[in-house]
Amino acid sequence: MASVAAKPLHLPAATAGELSSLTPYSTAASVSFSSPRSQSSFLGLRLALPLKTPCFRKRTEGRGLRIEAAAAARPTVLVAEKLGDAGLELLRGFANVDCSYNLAPEELCAKISLCDALIVRSGTKVTREVFEAAKGRLKVVGRAGVGIDNVDLQAATEHGCLVVNAPTANTVAAAEHGIALLASMARNVAQADASMKAGKWQRNKYVGVSLVGKTLVVMGFGKVGSEVARRAKGLGMHVIAHDPYAPADRARAIGVELVSFDEAISAADFISLHMPLTPSTAKLFNDETFAKVKKGVRIINVARGGVIDEDALVRALDDGTVAQAALDVFTVEPPPKDSKLVMHEKVTVTPHLGASTVEAQEGVAIEIAEAVIGALKGELAATAVNAPMVPAEVLSELAPYVILAEKLGRLAVQLVAGGSGVKGVKVVYKSARDPDDLDTRILRAMITKGIIEPISSVFVNIVNADYTAKQRGLRISEERIFHDDTPEIPLDSIQVQLSNVESKFASALSDAGDIRVEGRVKDGIPHLTLVGSFSVDVSLEGNLILCRQVDQPGMIGHVGIILGNQNVNINFMSVGRTAPRKHAIMAIGVDEEPDKETLKKIGEIPAIEEFVFLGL
Repeated sequence: MASVAAKPLHLPAATAGELSSLTPYSTAASVSFSSPRSQSSFLGLRLALPLKTPCFRKRTEGRGLRIEAAAAARPTVLVAEKLGDAGLELLRGFANVDCSYNLAPEELCAKISLCDALIVRSGTKVTREVFEAAKGRLKVVGRAGVGIDNVDLQAATEHGCLVVNAPTANTVAAAEHGIALLASMARNVAQADASMKAGKWQRNKYVGVSLVGKTLVVMGFGKVGSEVARRAKGLGMHVIAHDPYAPADRARAIGVELVSFDEAISAADFISLHMPLTPSTAKLFNDETFAKVKKGVRIINVARGGVIDEDALVRALDDGTVAQAALDVFTVEPPPKDSKLVMHEKVTVTPHLGASTVEAQEGVAIEIAEAVIGALKGELAATAVNAPMVPAEVLSELAPYVILAEKLGRLAVQLVAGGSGVKGVKVVYKSARDPDDLDTRILRAMITKGIIEPISSVFVNIVNADYTAKQRGLRISEERIFHDDTPEIPLDSIQVQLSNVESKFASALSDAGDIRVEGRVKDGIPHLTLVGSFSVDVSLEGNLILCRQVDQPGMIGHVGIILGNQNVNINFMSVGRTAPRKHAIMAIGVDEEPDKETLKKIGEIPAIEEFVFLGL
């Protein structure tokens, strides 16, 4: 077995500087740069850059004839929302800058065809109509902040426009605001201030609680969460955290213990939310969750409003389950003026101020300006959040393998039990092709995407995959096994192994103790062919149920009846076993997600020893 080292990704520098001595007089053109053919026959990464083709004109002066060479003017950057002066200064050193704030959608569409780059914050919607109105000229959209919910990424990619953000500059500001809300809530600062300004003196009403010795649970142990933990420990609090994908050693280095979700919420005196808004975290704090918390818990949210069911929180505040809440973010922003949550006497609110410090705003401005300038120069930004353009012939061949790679990553990470963290990933490719004829970087990027995106707000693609994995402590190695088959087929199989982790489905563990899943493409469709040591064959479409069972007659029918009674359609089923009448793995592809009661009925079948539902 030969180990395959990752190849560096190169993008030739733009040649705009070579034209800088020519005077402006040109027509627009688009120039694409591709990685060298010798590096990869399929990588085909292209970024359309805002260069111009030089034109020439004649001009007579007296009796002489002069030819003037003319090149394009500097690129134009439209700044549609307030940006710090330091960022504007950087932009003006490279481009013409148009600061036009509070544009109506139709005004933005009217201006965008004259711009090479657009910088926005959260208030401007960069819709498909904006990209269409740009008529191909817009090359990069910069989001001055982290979230990119206001940018249509699919439309950006379709129109060859790179999208970059500024994910690091406001980390400290957000953490500090979380601590500010924690302390002010504990001591009723906002309520006491409002009371005094109303002419009252109510010392007995606003008796607070001490922070020293109290347990703070940090939900989401990323950059902001870990910074909150550091500061809370300085206040004398006992800090634990829940993040099923955070490395345990990084938490230990700060003096924080990673625990399960139920352990965390049942032990917490204070809960500080720092997880991204994903399908798995949407309304994570709901009636069911609040029923498990310690009575009188206090909640702080400077992450995303959608992780809390706001109606459920109001009910929990009313019945005393939650003593207080301090919120900087809301499901709808701004929230309705008659919001029961905002007006609740036990709630402290701020209007999404997490990143609103002078220092953070300047940092974000510089970070996004540098990313936009780099993109306009043709450099690959580490903060790119959408996929670059790839030649059609490359995608045509690799499309099913790209899908297979991402789904194997998604399957593997969902098999990880909470608290163990993912650090080591090994990818094994079987192929008859020579290593020089098959560069696996796009497949590695898609596996990274599958592992990270389900539990993060980060968007992963070939541009930022390695950077994102490194930032999260994810070590990915690749190995290639020669498979004696036709070289016309790019790959025989892809196997993903997660090392040093616990599994919520023990049968997914190999003899070496790693979570192991393998798949291949059959007739253009990705299939799962191996789980742990069990061979299966199930199409990776829809969702998946894995069951380990005693191999005996009637099992397939029993499970099928339960799903059928709940109108859950089975699209594929496969059984792999160690030996007749011993143990077997049943892999069931389903179009719909079964409800909890249906899954419970499957788990109650006596012959089924364990099962897991996996969303694809």
